[in-house]
Amino acid sequence: MNLTEIKQVLDNAGVIPSKKLGQNFLCDANVAKWIVEQLEPEAHDTVVEVGPGTGALTEHLVGRVKKIILVEFDARLAEHLTKKFADEDSVEVNHFDGARFDVRNLFKQAPIKFLGNLPYSAGGAIMRNFMKSPTPVVRAVLMLQKEFIDRIVADYRTKAYGVLSLRMQSEWHSKPAKTVPPEAFHPRPLIDSTVMTCVPVAKDRFPIYDKRLFDELIRRGFSQRRKQVKKQLPDTQDWAVLAPTLGLKETVRAEEISLDQWVEITRAFDDHPLKDLPQSGDEILDVVDEADEVVRQEKRSVVHAENLLHRAVHILVFNKKKEVLLQKRSILKDNFPGVWDSSAAGHLETGEGYEACATRELEEELGINADVQEIAKINPCERTGWEHIGLYVARHDGAMRYPCSEVEHVVWFGMDQLNDWISARPEDFATGFLECWDVFYEKFKSYGE
Repeated sequence: MNLTEIKQVLDNAGVIPSKKLGQNFLCDANVAKWIVEQLEPEAHDTVVEVGPGTGALTEHLVGRVKKIILVEFDARLAEHLTKKFADEDSVEVNHFDGARFDVRNLFKQAPIKFLGNLPYSAGGAIMRNFMKSPTPVVRAVLMLQKEFIDRIVADYRTKAYGVLSLRMQSEWHSKPAKTVPPEAFHPRPLIDSTVMTCVPVAKDRFPIYDKRLFDELIRRGFSQRRKQVKKQLPDTQDWAVLAPTLGLKETVRAEEISLDQWVEITRAFDDHPLKDLPQSGDEILDVVDEADEVVRQEKRSVVHAENLLHRAVHILVFNKKKEVLLQKRSILKDNFPGVWDSSAAGHLETGEGYEACATRELEEELGINADVQEIAKINPCERTGWEHIGLYVARHDGAMRYPCSEVEHVVWFGMDQLNDWISARPEDFATGFLECWDVFYEKFKSYGE
């Protein structure tokens, strides 16, 4: 779309560009086409575009990808887009704030490519909503003010380096691809914009670390960036001892610490007893028969390698909204690494009862002390990993703490969201969880929901 066409659309929609909303519309058709090409669109892709405005980027995507999900905050422009693409079944228009859009609904359509000429006023919040882990986004092409993107890619020991730099660089490899001058927009902003491409950081880029603790520590460290970092961090570590082991001076400031060193600081401050222990192949488990009677004991590694019958529990935790908590398994797990699973699960220790195990696993994996209620016993099969499973539910609405070696993330999902996701992408889940969810949901429906 050129400048004349964009002005006509805005006039017809009754839109006067708002500085408060950061409305600067791209009116250079060549730049728009180039930006879309950086997304590397393919026929099977689902693309989410936030802030589509008049559709200047969207029109270069239509007919090239499987689905386009538009998220537009301005009701008048959302109405325009709905009319403009009314005959395009592949285009879905949402009148919604991109910073508050429910990204959980996108997991069923993963992998997602994310596109946007983001408003200067809310670009950071929108990026955080769509790109903070866990996310279904696998590639992003975004245009924001140059200064903002300079902060994202800033190296340590520079003024631009800070919390934003560390948050983004710990999860995304971001690359500035093009500077776009003010004359490419209507109305013209006072500053240059930059187009940036983002792809996820490789899973093995860093040692496993607690991402929530990392965020807390960097926020502390940069809260008064001219102060020495030892005065900002918790007093649970002897900084005078720790700093030299990381190649740091005791008097170092936050901006002088590299991303890799911040990760190591996080690992040092993580006092969870299971932070480095996802499982042990030498753990002794009860081997049982089809009637769930103990026949002998064997090492965990042998039990799994030989598909011996054994015992386990799965716990589904619900909150007051009737949302279920799912955990994303650590990539260190020996079975189903990196996929989604029950709220908590684990093997019974030798001689341990099912209910006692469920209570223990809730505490160890999530830091939750709660009553558990048995829902069902599930017989062993290939889908359960040859486990007799005791299935339990619990209620929790408070804080949680989990070992990063076992659990990468936890997220609450509505039951309808989860059912849609399972139907569309069962490969995203551990098979034992799928068996447990089928059993639970049938019972849930039989009680009249």
